[in-house]
Amino acid sequence: MNYLYLLLNIGSLSIPFLFSFHPKLKFYKYWKSLAISIAITMLFYIPWDVLFTQNGFWGFNDTYFLGQKFLGLPIEEWLFFICIPYACVFTHHSLLYYFPHKKLSEGFTKKLSYCLIILFLFLSIFFYSKWYTLVNFSYAVILLLLVIKYNLQLLRTYYLTFIVMLIPFFIVNGILTGSCIENEVVWYNDAENLGIRLFTIPIEDSIYAFTLILTNLVLTEFFQSKLLNK
Repeated sequence: MNYLYLLLNIGSLSIPFLFSFHPKLKFYKYWKSLAISIAITMLFYIPWDVLFTQNGFWGFNDTYFLGQKFLGLPIEEWLFFICIPYACVFTHHSLLYYFPHKKLSEGFTKKLSYCLIILFLFLSIFFYSKWYTLVNFSYAVILLLLVIKYNLQLLRTYYLTFIVMLIPFFIVNGILTGSCIENEVVWYNDAENLGIRLFTIPIEDSIYAFTLILTNLVLTEFFQSKLLNK
């Protein structure tokens, strides 16, 4: 099963890629903005990944990837930061197209956001010795503060679309963390996280996914608006 991680990446990307050419969605028009956004996001997430791997905060099971590495990360891990953001930004875009009026009120969005910020800040401070918890939740605090200030309208829809995206998240990440297979594709050192699992998934992973997708969405919208205004 040394191709399992690769298959998960390809499977996550395949349907969104094919439907990018749908005459109503026309998601291919976002490719340039999304490509820039993914590249910028990787400038932050890849060093984070490399450092955590080098320090044994998490790691990869050689049984489930092809064996090629770059900077200590499997090639499939690099593909993860391309395939998953593509699929998720496409999903967000598609849901907005088919459900354009589904959004939270500005007031509720702000209240929810500040509640999350307080929660993440508290957990970051209280569990400061756990590196995955500290870095993950601290970044979530910073990101949410910035998005509240500069693009609150995105959060009004993102909270709803993220709930939908949690369905494939639990499937893909569940397999990566050991659901339905003999061992994990990605293992975690529970000394560096809260030790709370959603099935086999560390609870921090849900916030990691939240910020990874939101970062790509914020940047994609920014660069798309610049392209349209040229």
